[in-house]
Amino acid sequence: MDRPPLRTIAVVGLGTMGTGIADILARAGREVIGIDTNEAAARQAVAALESSTARSVERERMTQSERRDVLARLRTFTGLDAAAEADLVIEVVPEDYDTKCRVFAELDTVVKPGTILATGTNALSVTRLAADSDRPERVLGLHFFNPAPAMKLVEIVSSVLTSPQAVAAVTELARELGKDPIAVGDRPGFVADGLLFGYLNQAAAMYESRYATREDIDSAMKLGCGLPMGPLALLDLIGIDTARTVLAAMYEQSHDRLHAPAPILRQLSEAGLTGRKSGRGFYTYAAPGSCEVVPDALTPDPAASRGTGRPVTAVGVVGSGTMAGGIAEVFAKAGYPTVLAARSEQKAATAKERVARSLDRSVDKGRMTAEDRDAALARISPAGSLDALREVDLVVEAVAEDLDVKRELFQRLDAVCKQGAVLATTTSSLPVVACARATSRPQDVIGMHFFNPAPAMKLVEVVTTVLTDREAHATVREICARIRKHPVDCGDRAGFIVNALLFPYLNNAVKMVQEHYASLDDIDAAMRLGGGYPMGPFELLDVVGLDVSLAIERVLHEEFRDPGLAPAPLLEHLVAAGCLGRKTGRGFREYARR
Repeated sequence: MDRPPLRTIAVVGLGTMGTGIADILARAGREVIGIDTNEAAARQAVAALESSTARSVERERMTQSERRDVLARLRTFTGLDAAAEADLVIEVVPEDYDTKCRVFAELDTVVKPGTILATGTNALSVTRLAADSDRPERVLGLHFFNPAPAMKLVEIVSSVLTSPQAVAAVTELARELGKDPIAVGDRPGFVADGLLFGYLNQAAAMYESRYATREDIDSAMKLGCGLPMGPLALLDLIGIDTARTVLAAMYEQSHDRLHAPAPILRQLSEAGLTGRKSGRGFYTYAAPGSCEVVPDALTPDPAASRGTGRPVTAVGVVGSGTMAGGIAEVFAKAGYPTVLAARSEQKAATAKERVARSLDRSVDKGRMTAEDRDAALARISPAGSLDALREVDLVVEAVAEDLDVKRELFQRLDAVCKQGAVLATTTSSLPVVACARATSRPQDVIGMHFFNPAPAMKLVEVVTTVLTDREAHATVREICARIRKHPVDCGDRAGFIVNALLFPYLNNAVKMVQEHYASLDDIDAAMRLGGGYPMGPFELLDVVGLDVSLAIERVLHEEFRDPGLAPAPLLEHLVAAGCLGRKTGRGFREYARR
C-alpha cells in the first residue's frame, strides 16, 4: 500500500481539542475540513482560528497575507459527507464508544478507499474501533494533548490490525506539524495518560479522605515537583467526567485499585460539576469555561487564626549532610542565629564550609550581596555536641533516614533542649509519631519536611501527629512564613502529600518498561512533553537514587497494603545489582564517572 499524501484532513468534533488540531493543520498548509453537528461549535472554531492568527500577526509571527491563506484553508460543515475527499480523518468526539463507533461506521461509507481514520481517544480501545470498521488496517489512534497548538507530544497508537504504512504516514505528518510523535500499543491511557491518570485519581482520593485541602495538595505538587498545575486543578481542566471515563477503562484492563475511579469523581460527575467547562468541579470558576478561580465555601480564609505560635529567636539544625546544611542556610539567611550540630566538630565545620560555598554561588549569580553572605554565615555556629542546642527554640533534625537513629536522637534532644522548644523531623517517609514517642514531650514534636535543595525549594510539608500541640503547629507555620517557605498541612502517614502521589507514578513507569510497553526514552519524553513534567520519571529516579526510591515504595506498600503499590521487580533487581542511579554511574541509564 502506497503512503497517502495526507494533504486534505477532516477533523470531526470541533470542541476545544478539535479546534486546536484544526488550527495546527491549517497553519501547516493542510486543507482542513472541520465537521461538527453543532453549527455554533463550527462558528466558534472559525472564530478561534481568526483570534489566534490575529495574535500571531500582532506578534509578527505571520503576515496578513499568510493569515488570509490560513483562514481560507479551514472550511466547516455539519455533516460527515464533507469528509469524502479527505486523506485523513481525525475524530475527537466525546469519549463514548457507541458515539465513536457510529462516526466510524458512517465514515466507512463516505471516505475514499485509501483514507486513514484516526481516533483521538485516550481511553477507549483503538483495536475495538478498528475491528468494527470496514478498513481496520487504516484505523489508528492519534492522541494530541491539550492545548494542542502548544503541546509537543503526539501519541500514535497502533492496533494489531494497523498497517505500518498508515503509521508511517501519520508519523511523518506529526513531525511536519512540529510535534514529537511516539509510537505506542493499544491500551487504555497509552503512555502519558496511563501514568498521569493514576496519579490524578490518587490525588482525588487523598482529597476525598480529607487528608489535606485541595489548595495544599495542588500547592505541594507544584512546588515540590515543579509541575505546571496541581492535580485537582488539572482534573478540572481535563473534565472530571472525562477523567472518570479514562480511569474506568484503565481499571477494566488492569484491575489495579489505583485505577479504580475515586468515588468523588462519580459524585461530582453525576452532579454536573465536571470542572471548568461547567464552572465548578474541585474549584469554583467565574463562569462555565472560565479559568478564573473564585472563592467558595471551601476557600481558606487568610484572616482565620490558626493559633499563636511560640517565640523563636534561635534555631538548631542537627546533621552534617546536604539537607542539614541547606536548612541551616535557609534559617541563617532569614536572620536566625543557627546552631549547626553534628557528631563532631570537624563534621560541623565541614557542613558550614558547604554552606559557605553555596552562599558564594549566590553572590556570584547576583542573588545576594557579599555583605549579606557574610552576615548569614556569621549566624551559623558549628557544634560537635547536642549540648549546644540547650537554648534554641526550634530544632530541626536532618540525620539519616533510619528510624532507630532518629528515635535515639529525639531521646537525646529531649534530655538537652529546654522545655517549650519545638522538635522537628525532616523525615520524608518515617512515622513522625515514632520520633515523638521517644520523648517525654510528644506534643512538641512535629514534621517539617523540607525539599532538596532546601535553599531553592519553596515547599515545606508540616506534618502533625495525633499528639502534636496546636501551639507547636502554629509555631512552625509562622516560621515557614518568616523563612519564605510555603507550608502545607498534612497528617502523619507514609509519604505525606508529595511522595505519596509521586512514587506510585514512578513505580508505574517502571512497570511500563518492565512489561515492554514503551521505552525509557519514550516514557520520559511523553511525561515531559505531554504532562509538562520538568523531568521524565526515569531521569528523576536516577537523580533521587533507586535505593531511596525503593525504600519509599516499600514504606508506602507497607502502610497502605495496596497490591498496586508493591515495588516493581525491575526496580528491586537494579538496586540489588548496585545500579542506584547517577551516584553510582548507572541506574536506568549509564552516566559518565566524575
